[in-house]
Amino acid sequence: MLFGTRKRNGVSGMDKMDNFSFSVFPNEELLNFRLFQTGWEQCTPLHSFGPFIRNHYLFHYIISGRGFLDATAADGTVQRYDLEAGQGFLISPGQINMYSADQAEPWKYVWLEFDGLRATEYLNEAGLSAVQPIYRPKSVEQSEQVRDIMLYIAGHSRDSTLCLIGHLCLFLDALIQSSTTRQEKHQTQLRDFYVQEAISYMELHYQRNITVEEIANACRLNRSYFSKLFKEKKGVPPQEFLIRLRLTKAADLMRNTSMAISNISASCGYPNQLQFSKAFKQRYGVSPREWRSQNKLYGKT
Repeated sequence: MLFGTRKRNGVSGMDKMDNFSFSVFPNEELLNFRLFQTGWEQCTPLHSFGPFIRNHYLFHYIISGRGFLDATAADGTVQRYDLEAGQGFLISPGQINMYSADQAEPWKYVWLEFDGLRATEYLNEAGLSAVQPIYRPKSVEQSEQVRDIMLYIAGHSRDSTLCLIGHLCLFLDALIQSSTTRQEKHQTQLRDFYVQEAISYMELHYQRNITVEEIANACRLNRSYFSKLFKEKKGVPPQEFLIRLRLTKAADLMRNTSMAISNISASCGYPNQLQFSKAFKQRYGVSPREWRSQNKLYGKT
């Protein structure tokens, strides 16, 4: 299971957490959850990481000491969070972050980098997201359970994939059970329902010039709340999702039919072919005509 390990000061495992250790995992094709790396570190005073952007979720649990996280919101504003032992912080994919150890009491932490089709769902259930990245436990005992599971994963990187993914599931469950920001299951299900209703509406009406406000009204939600909810669940604003849906439908028609590009453009919600070509090239990197010549399936024998 272990792809690579680096240790400092002669540390041979998690029994001696003197300074630093991490492990990188191979690319295992498990859809629901995937582990990318894990490790721990005793940081020096003012030791910092970033600003940087991650491609996967990265969760840190603070074992001792203090530090802070600077998280950049979608509108460019930076929120600072002061953190201490027993708390944790989540770094979400695509978000700019920087974090630093305290000068007087530099922190020691353990981390997990992971992803998967259901990772966002369970993190949301724990009340953790790019908007709310701080883990605050209900009790010391529950916090220590989260810590112990993370330390197990960090110290057993040679275990089988199933064993480690199993412990990742235990970690997520402990996070959900102990988090003060936990979302009740019925709230999560209701939000999922609204998002699915919105997607169904888009799929039925993408040929028309529909607006975000119209979609929100169809879901009986305030436009501002709907846009925020949709982005939290799908990772992109509803308008961007609609654009991607239209372009995906257009690409499918170009690949499988002989329809004229002007007709495809109109049938996918773009009465202006120039606007369609511009959006398509921005998404796929080539013009609709070039893309069709490279990918068409109709007429082939």
